[in-house]
Amino acid sequence: MEFPVFTVVQNQDAPDQFAPGLATSGKSHSSDIVSSRIQADLTRRRWHFACKRAMDISISAAALLILAPLLVVIALAIRLESKGSPLFAQMRWGKNGKKIRVLKFRSMRTELGDPTGVAQTVRGDPRITKVGAFLRRTNLDELPQIWNVLRGDMSLVGPRCHAIGMLAGGMLYEELVVEYHKRHAVRPGLTGLAQMRGLRGPTDRPAKARARIASDLFYIENFSIGLDIKILFGTLLSELRGGQGF
Repeated sequence: MEFPVFTVVQNQDAPDQFAPGLATSGKSHSSDIVSSRIQADLTRRRWHFACKRAMDISISAAALLILAPLLVVIALAIRLESKGSPLFAQMRWGKNGKKIRVLKFRSMRTELGDPTGVAQTVRGDPRITKVGAFLRRTNLDELPQIWNVLRGDMSLVGPRCHAIGMLAGGMLYEELVVEYHKRHAVRPGLTGLAQMRGLRGPTDRPAKARARIASDLFYIENFSIGLDIKILFGTLLSELRGGQGF
């Protein structure tokens, strides 16, 4: 699988242009999460993952300390605008198909939110509060996941963790791509290659989901500390320019 890693995808409905050979039919199962070839390759790179985990711990711990005042301000702003906890948790896919509880700042009214995360958000979604709209636009709603990184549920960089039962065009993600669960061979990330390439927003069509999964599989097969660092700096640059969320 070869494509220019940091090229922004202009047409999310044409994944085959940058992911030739992606199997896009059938259904995979969590019991067959990782092929023997990928598993063997990951085992050979154990020291890479040890360095990656050390980087996750040091950066996430420092970030929580530095960002603590901002986190408090955001929590207060959410609480003042609408009733309910400023935080909420969703069950999502983690490493090796394990289900994990992922934290986010609440961006929707409590009574209208979807605890499963399956109901995808669209632009102008009436469920979103004013504070929530700002948080989503700047991606600040994801900051509590730094705690997930420190706990070991997530990594700074990796495939984004999907909600259980995510749909694209009425089909489950695992029904769209045979090798879908291979993306769970590593910890899910706070950011990832797919997001770096502009693959964000709702997946209302199957091709959009396939495009993201293709980037996830490419990342797993080509993982390196250098690639992680490039994605991290690219994400920081993107956020300083205003982010890409909504």
